Amino acid sequence: MIGIETEYGIYVEGKGAQDLVDEAGYLVKLVPSPTVAGRWDYRQEHPRRDMRGFTVDHLSIDPNDAQFEQTGKPHSTDIEVRSDRVLTNGARLYNDHGHPEYATPECTSLREVIAHDRAGERWMQRLAERRMKQLGAESLVAMYKNNTDFHGASYGTHESYLMRREVPFDKVLEGLLPFFTTRQIFAGAGKVGCEKTGAAFVPFQLSQRADFFTTLASVDTLYNRPIVNTRDEPHADALRFRRLHVICGDANFAEVATLLKVGTTLLVLRLIEQGLAPKTVGLRDPVAAIQSISQDQSLKWCVERHGGGTVGAVDIQRAYLAAAKEHLTGLSPDTDTVLIEWEQVLNTLETDPLSLADTLDWAAKRALLEGFMDAENLSWSDPYLQSLDLEYHNTDPAAGLYYALEQEEKIRRVVTEEEILKALDTPPLGSPRAIVRGLAVRKFPDAVQKISWGGFTLEHEGQSARIRMADIQEREPVALAAALENTKTPAEFIAVLATSPV
Repeated sequence: MIGIETEYGIYVEGKGAQDLVDEAGYLVKLVPSPTVAGRWDYRQEHPRRDMRGFTVDHLSIDPNDAQFEQTGKPHSTDIEVRSDRVLTNGARLYNDHGHPEYATPECTSLREVIAHDRAGERWMQRLAERRMKQLGAESLVAMYKNNTDFHGASYGTHESYLMRREVPFDKVLEGLLPFFTTRQIFAGAGKVGCEKTGAAFVPFQLSQRADFFTTLASVDTLYNRPIVNTRDEPHADALRFRRLHVICGDANFAEVATLLKVGTTLLVLRLIEQGLAPKTVGLRDPVAAIQSISQDQSLKWCVERHGGGTVGAVDIQRAYLAAAKEHLTGLSPDTDTVLIEWEQVLNTLETDPLSLADTLDWAAKRALLEGFMDAENLSWSDPYLQSLDLEYHNTDPAAGLYYALEQEEKIRRVVTEEEILKALDTPPLGSPRAIVRGLAVRKFPDAVQKISWGGFTLEHEGQSARIRMADIQEREPVALAAALENTKTPAEFIAVLATSPV
């Protein structure tokens, strides 16, 4: 199972940073029925629990963010501020520290997760348009699928992967650090400038998030960010599985970039689980490396390796690719697709990286910016370029620069527009968990209580039943969806789930 959570940047004309917590809440509350509102069960969440076997006392908070979270306007409860909504496609939408966050439902294929990730863009734009109607015709509400406000604040795009519990943490860390440090060469969204304190001038870099990582591994996500996040919050059978929570990626529009970001990570996790990850790619300082790779204007991306000498980011990725080709070829159609795309992109990154403007976000954005600079005789130091950078991420098809590329068919696609529109209100067809959650919300929203990723309670005529997702995640999804679709009452819905599959 895989999923992507994206915090969106928000601009509301006439509002300051101190108003954005409220504004994000207003947006989320505009989700139309049917939906489940305000019933998210936070007792099932444990963000301070570390997969290394301990629980930290507190999480680090960015002092820049903290000053804006106190709006001076009282709220009745934290639940009201969060404004949680669970959607008919099985997704969750809520206010996370002043950013509307869209978390896809659990997906079981790359096409599903790409379609549902992009459905999040459509949801955000719908809500922005509804908010503009509330505020009046002259007001502007803009949503940005990006990771920085260019004033030192970063917000996340997180990925979740189901993996086996018994893999020792040191093997997870050893296998992932070189991979995550170098994955940005195809998964970065591109960025004008640098926000690292004291850094030299950087015209353009690969990743929006690289500036903000300071340590190798920790449970934190908001400040003192790690390359490998150690949050232990499985949302599944905790004895068998962990949910690897990945925070070092950028928000992608380009669908091939998402396919590679998620698909290669899935394959590397399978290698780690089987003890087959390459062992010759250790880095001397991964934190320094993730930033130097992002900022390298030569596009050679060489970093210091553990034990001396240097190694190229492409070479590190090739080591993972070689192991995956040797051990995982034929595992699934998705696997073989990823292996082909991975190799082709690495070949091009090594010889002509800027020719990938039709495939990768960072290359597409750079090509757009360089074309504008040539036309207007601008340099990389012109502050206007950051405004154009931001507009690449605008979710409004009439304003977003990525959408212009898409409309002109200058960017490669993986899924169709029909698949994205279907994902707006339909759960991924390969995911029993998302099917059950989404259909419960669509058919019986008033009966759904205490909902979380791990399950929910259905109440009907004084009776209640707890639905545990761990009990149904291996059910056959098509038959399950058909049976649940035919139910007329919550009691019938519960009965279907209680029936052992044939």
